[in-house]
Amino acid sequence: MISAPAIETRFFAFESDFVDSLRCIPMIVRYKLDTCRVKLQLSDWARFSFDEKDFLAEIPCHTPAEIEAYADYLNELVWKYTSTVPSLLKNLDPAWTHLYVPAEVREKAQEWNCPVISTGQWMQLDVLERFALVKLSRSGHEGRNFPRALAEFGLATAC
Repeated sequence: MISAPAIETRFFAFESDFVDSLRCIPMIVRYKLDTCRVKLQLSDWARFSFDEKDFLAEIPCHTPAEIEAYADYLNELVWKYTSTVPSLLKNLDPAWTHLYVPAEVREKAQEWNCPVISTGQWMQLDVLERFALVKLSRSGHEGRNFPRALAEFGLATAC
């Protein structure tokens, strides 16, 4: 198991409509889930208490020991509420680590009539910002937060 970049806990402005209640899984937790390769269902997340959700956002998940502890805690939580364990991600494609703008991000920007993101702009973003753009670009997301994220990250004023 390898280490993940150390990322401070933070919530994005585009998540503001649910961050106070943590009714949805914020990007910081989604990043940690991918780091420990756990696939958490929103229905399982909804069963957790606010304090448990907040703890998942706050605890570190960077070193191999932290990643293992995070996965163990998450498995315990899911077991507590569902008597099941979450599945593992089979094929993790960390496109946010690429040195170029992933095709899915370029396509989502085009879909929303947003400006093209240059490689230089992409590399100026921190890991969590790149992660968020990749996740917001993938199928299964309505994408309405994609233009909001671009604006928050200083990549577009309006799309």
